[in-house]
Amino acid sequence: MQGAVLVAIAAAIGNMLQGWDNATIAGAVLYIKREFKLEGQPTIEGLIVAMSLIGATVITTFSGAVSDWIGRRPMLIISSVLYFISGLIMFWSPNVYMLLLARLIDGFGIGLAVTLVPVYISETAPSEIRGLLNTLPQFTGSGGMFLSYCMVFAMSLNIRPDWRLMLGVLSVPSLLYFVLTVFFLPESPRWLVSKGRMKEAKQVLQRLRGREDVSGEMALLVEGLRVSTDTTIEEYIIGPANELPDEQDSTAEKDKIMLYGPQQGLSWVAQPVTGPSLLGSAFGLISRQGSIVNQSIPLMDPLVTLFGSVHGKLPEMGSMRSILFPNFGSMFSVVENHPKAEQWDEEIGHQDGVDYVSDGAGGDSDDNLHTPLLSRHGTGMDGNDMIHNSSLMQENVGEAVSSMGIGGGWQLAWKWTNREAVDGTKEGGFKRIYLRQEGVVGSQQASLVSIPGGNIPEEGEYVQAAALVSQPALFSKEVMSQDPAGPAMVHPSKIAAEGPMWRVLFEAGVRHALFVGIGIQILQQFAGINGVLYYTPQILEQAGVEVLLANLGIGSDSASILISALTTLLMLPCIAVAMRLMDVSGRRSLLLATIPVLIVSLVGLVLTNLVDLGSVAHAIFSTICVVVYFCCFVMGFGPIPNILCSEIFPTRVRGVCIAICSLTFWFCDIIVTYSLPVMLNTIGLAGVFGIYAIVCVIALVFVFLKIPETKGMPLEVIIEFFNVGSKQVAKT
Repeated sequence: MQGAVLVAIAAAIGNMLQGWDNATIAGAVLYIKREFKLEGQPTIEGLIVAMSLIGATVITTFSGAVSDWIGRRPMLIISSVLYFISGLIMFWSPNVYMLLLARLIDGFGIGLAVTLVPVYISETAPSEIRGLLNTLPQFTGSGGMFLSYCMVFAMSLNIRPDWRLMLGVLSVPSLLYFVLTVFFLPESPRWLVSKGRMKEAKQVLQRLRGREDVSGEMALLVEGLRVSTDTTIEEYIIGPANELPDEQDSTAEKDKIMLYGPQQGLSWVAQPVTGPSLLGSAFGLISRQGSIVNQSIPLMDPLVTLFGSVHGKLPEMGSMRSILFPNFGSMFSVVENHPKAEQWDEEIGHQDGVDYVSDGAGGDSDDNLHTPLLSRHGTGMDGNDMIHNSSLMQENVGEAVSSMGIGGGWQLAWKWTNREAVDGTKEGGFKRIYLRQEGVVGSQQASLVSIPGGNIPEEGEYVQAAALVSQPALFSKEVMSQDPAGPAMVHPSKIAAEGPMWRVLFEAGVRHALFVGIGIQILQQFAGINGVLYYTPQILEQAGVEVLLANLGIGSDSASILISALTTLLMLPCIAVAMRLMDVSGRRSLLLATIPVLIVSLVGLVLTNLVDLGSVAHAIFSTICVVVYFCCFVMGFGPIPNILCSEIFPTRVRGVCIAICSLTFWFCDIIVTYSLPVMLNTIGLAGVFGIYAIVCVIALVFVFLKIPETKGMPLEVIIEFFNVGSKQVAKT
């Protein structure tokens, strides 16, 4: 995973530049308003700071759609160029108007970085460490703030501090960012797959994962090309093929899936469960139709319950077969057990005697495939067609069996059945299955568990798994009407040629995801973080912070900047803790743990401004509350909204959806930042922090009732859960 980590670090430098700019303008504005005599014009002062937010808002309106069109990497390159140009203009700025123009261009660069860096990291990171890597932008942003505050503090000690030099230094790190985006960052593999550029996507994945075999993830990325609307939840019992009981029900027999492991001759059968939920499965709250059967909290979103059921308990790992389970899907397929390993992954084109139909590969370049994604390999149990992934993998003959693990304990499989209806017509069914272990059942000491047609024997152990079942991305009903012998698949390039499907935005699952994303962004901004960050020096100055450093002979301006630098320094280890916990405790748990601390710290700030504690006690207590607020914010409410928004949307419209959420972010940011100077002059610090405390209370309730847990889940699986959950919301 070293490749993915290095790429995420390089991409996150864009957020470091944002943090650098935030801290620089927070210190420089103290001197800007004196040179341009803005002490009595808080509106102009606010506009200088907020102009970058206006620029970010403007460019965000189309950045998502453009990134879906030309790619994530070109947009990050443009961001680095805009940072560089704005730094040069700010260094020159002869008057307020040129400064405002420079701040606008700077906002363009910030908008692209803030919007697209989380998307880029989410699309390149393994699901197991996606939360950790997507917290890097918060870490680099705070690190940039600390370095910038140190620079501004050093400059503030001069007799005549030069604010133009403070702002112009931005051009130096932006050059480093430009070099990295041009020569080091690859394009997002998910974006490449969405354009049908399969060969490039595979090469990028191999670089990011540090291994040759990326077949499972490639298949997953292809399955993300379309959003399914018919997702259902099923349960399976998985055991050795020669030990599961014979099935008398012919319908259930046809639904069995053969699973093949890395050892020759070792195979399992996944047998569907149609009876009661097994031993309190994690999906036990969900019926076969996807409805919630145990919603104990009336106002809680069923989606929260559904996601929470996945993380409710970990699979038991005490038995040999349980330990083997993560590997049993090393080739997760529905193909008969071939003794020669080299037959698994060889390129398969049109074979004699196989009536297989494939579309859309005719004029593709070498970057695209010319053979079907899935190919038929004969017939399995009771006439079922058995298929496996072939040309998508493009593996060399003789390589080990390719893995179909897709991260987070999930496996990917496909199921094809070829039945005849009563009238004699074919009723072929082709389904995609995301499968996840839920536990081990049926040990020698365990009670018998009923499955259709019989009981699991007492001896031996059997894996219990839950599955999300839906139609594959490349399945074509039109080609199916041509009466092929196997599953009719179209080429990925044909799906890619359809372009962004705007109608996807109106699908129930995507609408639900947009509600979650927009809601969390609104509450994050009105919790006041950016307003406090931009004006930390003034806030601390009003709090009397110069009293703490008066004996050192440091002026009030330099003292407030120094305290701001120390505050951001304390934030860094807190973010490091959040990075460690993001994929362990999870996003939702961190929010529920840190937001109450935000409320307490804000209430403390209100009390310090209402009660006369004396100058020294007032300054100390205010500083402690601000530090606690910052540290807890960067552990939860700071990075998590952007992480969630980069995870919960489908690949085809991820850029558009993240832009919608980012627009919400910037509009709210403008309101908070622009209004803060006015609010400080009218209702004072106590009133400002009182409003922020009330918003945090509302945010806590919203997170508890509406925000699901997405840790460790592949992006394509997350949207499937939103589809299932949105059905229940529609029913309620």
